[in-house]
Amino acid sequence: MNQQALSSFIWSVADLLRGDFKQADYGKVILPFTVLRRLDCVLEPTKQAVLKEFASRDGKGMNVEPFLLRKAGQTFYNTAKLDLPTLIGDQDNIAQNLFTYIQGFSPEVRDIFERFEFAAQVDRLAKAGLLYQVTEKFARVDLHPNKVDNHQMGLIFEELIRKFAELSNETAGEHFTPREVISLMVNLLFVEDDDVLTKPGVVRSIYDTTAGTGGMLSVAGEYLIEHNDQARLVMHGQELNPESYAICKADMLIKGQDVSNITFGNTLSDDRHADKKFDYMLSNPPFGVEWKKVEKEVRREAEQQGYNGRFGPGLPRVSDGSLLFLMHLISKMRPAKDGGSRFGIVLNGSPLFTGGAGSGESEIRRYALENDLVEAIIALPTDMFYNTGISTYVWVLTNRKPGHRKGKVQLIDASSFWQKMRKSLGSKRKEMGPHDIDIITRLFGDFAEAQVATVLNAAGKETDRLVVRHGDQPATPEGSNVKLAPLSRIFSNEAFGYRTITVERPLRDKNGKLVLGERGKGKGKPQADSALRDTENVPLGEDAEVYFEREVLPHAPDAWIDHEKTKVGYEIPFNRQFYVFEPPRPLEEIDADLKQVTDRISAMIGELSA
Repeated sequence: MNQQALSSFIWSVADLLRGDFKQADYGKVILPFTVLRRLDCVLEPTKQAVLKEFASRDGKGMNVEPFLLRKAGQTFYNTAKLDLPTLIGDQDNIAQNLFTYIQGFSPEVRDIFERFEFAAQVDRLAKAGLLYQVTEKFARVDLHPNKVDNHQMGLIFEELIRKFAELSNETAGEHFTPREVISLMVNLLFVEDDDVLTKPGVVRSIYDTTAGTGGMLSVAGEYLIEHNDQARLVMHGQELNPESYAICKADMLIKGQDVSNITFGNTLSDDRHADKKFDYMLSNPPFGVEWKKVEKEVRREAEQQGYNGRFGPGLPRVSDGSLLFLMHLISKMRPAKDGGSRFGIVLNGSPLFTGGAGSGESEIRRYALENDLVEAIIALPTDMFYNTGISTYVWVLTNRKPGHRKGKVQLIDASSFWQKMRKSLGSKRKEMGPHDIDIITRLFGDFAEAQVATVLNAAGKETDRLVVRHGDQPATPEGSNVKLAPLSRIFSNEAFGYRTITVERPLRDKNGKLVLGERGKGKGKPQADSALRDTENVPLGEDAEVYFEREVLPHAPDAWIDHEKTKVGYEIPFNRQFYVFEPPRPLEEIDADLKQVTDRISAMIGELSA
């Protein structure tokens, strides 16, 4: 059964629930039953061996868990003599038997069903007279990994969550990230470490601070196994949504991961991985979501711990917590002397430029850039996510830059690398193909400036797109026209810094005379007129006095700089770096077009008059 057919089959359970359950509650039944059947199928081959082992050791005062895990060949087990196929053989006692079956699982699995509030759903199904029918439907589907691999299963969970989110007017995008975005991020994370990751027996840790259903962790694991089947990626994560957490934990169980590393709770207010450091990290935190609910805890940590905590550089405005997640990930970086870390995080446009010099946002950018942590920022196409069509960016940060990258930041504009989807999924109308991902990965890996050349035929229609190194001329068919636009650019960290200088002008009385200070440091000096006060942003690489003489004094000869008020700020005006000026059409062409239109209108009026 292929993924689409399997999803349709599972979705057909909704037909049974219709009428007795609201549409918004379908997922509360279907998701835990899907997880249960998956675990059921995974344990089926070793079921009898586990039961036999349990019978021989139970009640002898020993810890039987290690023996049962060995027999199960998994990181979980079940000691009940039941499974879903045998459950449906006793229709009259199915509710009690189902509870007995769940209690037979190892503690980590029982926790998954507690997060789903599965007992409440079983009671509800039983009262509606639907429990047997739903159980019977799931008992008939084979979800063993030999039939449905882990990758397919992850996609099935994501599709089901998206459908349930749409039915209940929830935000599907809160639960998972499109797979092609994850693939790009994973490529960027690992591309410079291929030589290390291909060594036999290599072990690395990875962490997702907003783990969702575990999609990012899964794709990272698949990448590593594909390149080195003897490598091991130890996965860690934290998730706030109970259902997403339960699915992520179940997925990690089946993959053989230590699920104690997958924790539940709010990452910002209750960091369940405190003091841990990781080799790699990935995150897609919610875009533009306020952090008022955790403000008390976050501010307390910032004030009491400063740079010893996670939020030393500063705090962003309460209306958008994106940069809090950035700082959280920075705090999880393994020290450079111990091998360092690299992480990728998806953010919207706001963290690039929101906040002037001295603001929390600017100070966070300043910390990341002055500590040479920002390796690259990649602009993604719009309409890539299920819950929003806005512009998004992948930030790649590391504290172990190779020599040729030190002191520099690479910006890549990948916003034109997409193809239209045959069918939209929520706000998602575009997707990046493998070829697009490969191009962006190569640009990042090569660390070179490049342009995209759009080849136009004589009629002005696009016939091809080529990626060319900066300065090279693309080979194009005769008679065609080429439009060049920047694709990859490299800047010094300092290029994004500036000083905000305060420009003062003298206060004058009603007769136009200067008002002089009468006491303190300003005694005998012209007083500043706050109504005429202004500010100027001077690039860090330029002398403020030279800028002032060139840009200000010609227009205000009596002005001066109040150096005590100077602040350093950082912003990354991404779009400005890729802007290509297109000269307006010649007036003669515009006039000719207008004449053509007016002549046509005159002719039509003439026909009506006749």
